Amino acid sequence: MKGHPFVRYAAGLVAGIFLYVQFPDLVSVPLTALFIGICLISWGFIRSVGQPVKPIQLTSGIGGLLILLAFGWAITYQHTARNRPNHIGRPGDMLQAYEGVVSAQPEERAKTYRVELEIRRGKRKNHQKEEHWQALTGRVIVYLDKAGVPMPRYGEVWLVSGPPRPIDPPLNPGEFNYKRYLGYRNIEHQQYLRPFQRQILAVDPPNRITNLAAVVNRWADSVFTYQVGSRAEYGLVNAMILGVRDDLDTELYRAYSAAGAVHILSVSGLHVGILFTVLTLLLSFLIRRPHGKLLMAGIQLLILWFYALVTGFSPPVLRSAAMFTMLIIANASGRQQQLANTLGASAFFILCFDPYALFSAGFQLSYLAVAGIGAWQSSLYQSVTFRNKWVNRLWELTAVALVAQLITFPLGVFYFHQFPTYFLLANPIVIVMSELLLPLAMAALAFSWVPYINDLLGWLLQKTAWLLNYAVTQTSQLPGAAWDGLWLSSTAMVLIYVVILCGVALLLTRYRVYLWATCLAALTLAGLTLWDDYAQAHQRRLAVHFLPHRTAVSLTDGHRSTLLTDLDSTDTRSYDFYLKNTFGQWGVSTLTRESAGSTDSLKSIPAYHQTRDYALWVWQGKTLLLVNKLTGRSHWKLPAVVDYLIIRRNALNSWNQLDGRVVARHIIFDDSNKTPLTDKLLIEAKQLGIACYSVRQMGAYVAELE
Repeated sequence: MKGHPFVRYAAGLVAGIFLYVQFPDLVSVPLTALFIGICLISWGFIRSVGQPVKPIQLTSGIGGLLILLAFGWAITYQHTARNRPNHIGRPGDMLQAYEGVVSAQPEERAKTYRVELEIRRGKRKNHQKEEHWQALTGRVIVYLDKAGVPMPRYGEVWLVSGPPRPIDPPLNPGEFNYKRYLGYRNIEHQQYLRPFQRQILAVDPPNRITNLAAVVNRWADSVFTYQVGSRAEYGLVNAMILGVRDDLDTELYRAYSAAGAVHILSVSGLHVGILFTVLTLLLSFLIRRPHGKLLMAGIQLLILWFYALVTGFSPPVLRSAAMFTMLIIANASGRQQQLANTLGASAFFILCFDPYALFSAGFQLSYLAVAGIGAWQSSLYQSVTFRNKWVNRLWELTAVALVAQLITFPLGVFYFHQFPTYFLLANPIVIVMSELLLPLAMAALAFSWVPYINDLLGWLLQKTAWLLNYAVTQTSQLPGAAWDGLWLSSTAMVLIYVVILCGVALLLTRYRVYLWATCLAALTLAGLTLWDDYAQAHQRRLAVHFLPHRTAVSLTDGHRSTLLTDLDSTDTRSYDFYLKNTFGQWGVSTLTRESAGSTDSLKSIPAYHQTRDYALWVWQGKTLLLVNKLTGRSHWKLPAVVDYLIIRRNALNSWNQLDGRVVARHIIFDDSNKTPLTDKLLIEAKQLGIACYSVRQMGAYVAELE
């Protein structure tokens, strides 16, 4: 990496951030690295004293990287809110109420507003039942019941009654780790509020620039509301320009996901890159004029940062705007362009400001895509030429899509578990339409005060959005549009990247070492895949899943599974969030859903006996009893001992109800039972020496059957 110093600096910083996240309590490691780094740099300085030409010293370079590692650990420690002595998560007296300020632009959901509060102080009650206010820090996600309440505003100061609760960790295998996702943003608590549980005390924005961005964001929303009348097109423009997806129809979102264009619906580095490319093309005539480069850079920076302001300073846009700002400054200064070093510099400064940005999927995908396009797109594009300029332009966009998809697809599958089959068809169309839509949206905002012109721009914007929606929808309806249910382990993802990087290096350099590395990684990946498929084909598994206030029991045999649940079939959001990744991780290709609401409807489960109160069946030599209701008058026909007793819908109120009726080896409470009742029964079970399991407290119950 000679000639790319910031790539090395960023690598050292990243190593320190990873070290803290994995081992936050090992203070001795960064301190040792700091001491050794200082010693190595001092030794290199002493050796070079008196030499007219300072040689490049490996020891000094290693010392500098060790110091950066310690620095990365330190800034991550400092940026972690729970390390502060007055953090809300610290053990102490019971919190009765707290005062907090709305610290981000609120989001509107179907029945609630999602609001981030920055806590300023809280009222605690000590063991002597004395109440006192004290300064507190921390951030809370609040879900405020809409119920006729107006949309909250950035900077509102709230007085909230009741304590927030810690965010639950994932309770199902493979479930999205929402706790970790919010933890990287220093949010560890959440609370559901009725309107009477909060009082607006004042409006005191914590950051004036962010407040300006929020005001501009609301103004832009009002402009688009007026200029783009139809809901589908307004939802698209709102998502692409303002980062608000509240008005997007569910079916339209799925169409974008199936077509491999869902990334266009979230403001990100792609939008900043498209805007940068269009501005470079439109302003290229300035280069030939005196001071044209500086004028061009000034206009580009002005429009890019105005776009960041319009998005409400969305974190992905801020990161990308910072990255392209460095590119623009490098071009304007006339220095030789080194994309790798510029990317390294932008990543370095962004991580200094927010080290946890490293774990954002958007951050990783953006930098991978830009690095891959910068390194490989030109070679791929120049490998084939066309005489027709429009065909040549189409091939250029296709080359961009190919390289971007190649370098990001392992990470995309790892995070999102799907691959768009027709990305080559959809992405060039999406990029071309975005190159029209983004500048049109900026022009519509800039000329919103000019009569007639604003109407014309609004009409063009609406028609462009309609055309983009139409193209994506038609692509998503093609047979096999999305390859869904994919699952990659972190090991498999790393091996795929080794194959890609070594394979491309082999094509470019023809070095034999890359051939051996590619073959070795490919063979290892194939072996790992075959072993996983063999294990999944022979799996036999009973699981009682966590599903809020619902029942979910699955019987998995190889790649087939039967799910017994009372979840409404139209509630795809709950299934996708809590259960979809579990079956993907287990390699289930055929899932049969049965209703737990009526045991008479069971078809795929060989039931031994069914009544309204319970269902008993035998599967893989094990007896399973699902209890809906316990009454003293019913005569139950049960075996002497049941292997698995699953209690649902508050069927059990006292352990005495099981006496003389059911004897079970394993007793499981699903989450259709009321939490206070289950907690009471668990305490009594511990006193009575009864072994039982609650999916609410302990996570999904999974039994591997021989």
